Amino acid sequence: MTDIDYRPTGKLAKQSSWGHFDTLQSNREKAWYPMTIKDIAKTCGVGISTVSRVLNGRPDVSDEVRSKVLAVVEETGYIPNNSARDLSRSHSDAIGVVVRGSDNLFFSAVLKSISSEIDKFGYTMVPHFITSDADEVKAGAILEREKKLRGLIFLGGRFDYTKEELALVNVPYVCCSFNNSFGTLEDSDYSSVSIDDYQTAYDAAEYLMKKGHRKIAGVVPGKDDHSISELRYVGYKDALEDAGIRHNDNLVEETGGSFEMPAAYDAVKRLLARTHDFTALCVPSDTMAIAAMKAIADEGLRVPEDISIIAIDGLTVSEYTLPTLTTMVQPAERMGRHAVSVLHDVLRGKETRHELLKAAVREGGSVREI
Repeated sequence: MTDIDYRPTGKLAKQSSWGHFDTLQSNREKAWYPMTIKDIAKTCGVGISTVSRVLNGRPDVSDEVRSKVLAVVEETGYIPNNSARDLSRSHSDAIGVVVRGSDNLFFSAVLKSISSEIDKFGYTMVPHFITSDADEVKAGAILEREKKLRGLIFLGGRFDYTKEELALVNVPYVCCSFNNSFGTLEDSDYSSVSIDDYQTAYDAAEYLMKKGHRKIAGVVPGKDDHSISELRYVGYKDALEDAGIRHNDNLVEETGGSFEMPAAYDAVKRLLARTHDFTALCVPSDTMAIAAMKAIADEGLRVPEDISIIAIDGLTVSEYTLPTLTTMVQPAERMGRHAVSVLHDVLRGKETRHELLKAAVREGGSVREI
């Protein structure tokens, strides 16, 4: 598979335009046309969302940019106006980002990239955080109507949408970090940017086998839940079977649908209570792997001397475990950047498309060769 796999389909929409203003100065007395947030952004050479963050007192703006924006606001006498913002929204410069699972560390990295890219294209980002078990489609549809969105990015979501469900959404959208593997959408109905979860898990198990491991256990949220968990479980399972290793269901433990650390810890404890007959463990996320490492240590065993571990994500925090976690790194920054770029292209009338980004192994100290 190449680094990015493109599959173009479908089409849509158009783009908003920039406003402009004039300022006249004479003996320190100024006359101006009514200022808008777009005018402030253009004067400062920054994006609209950056100005919005400054005006709303958000901390995620550099001191230099903040000072520049506030200086222009003071100089021009700009006063934020709710009705003006509403009018701007009717011209569709707002992009909604529905984040499913606010405590997901991987999503934090992707969201940072999305925010930067949205700013670069001159849109305003409207983030909306929901719990991991909430309905992101319904949340997105409500957000679209309330904020007069031009487009949507779903950061995290289900893999089994139906056309009827997505009929609620009336603007172009991109599924970021997932796709519709188990659903009924046509490729032309939506766009997506993700890794190939099946192939990434396959590669992780294959990496362990190249290190000499033959008895490889697995911990997964669910084996057949039509989600990212099923894709990664099947990838792990198929890699073993393709290598001539008969699948042993006794070496797989489910968490009951949860990616949370306590659930992963308990699952590994159950696995170890049942058997120690394995030399390596495949885990579908870094945070689950960190919990697994503690469960192994609490049983008096060592990583990697007794049990090797590989995961999927590539979180910064997993670089600081002891030993450093070996993991398949998802390109978070590129994923966010590409999601915005794809949506921007669709809004300009280009076809929908689906991009599969390549995950690469980051070797740490949690896997030993045998």
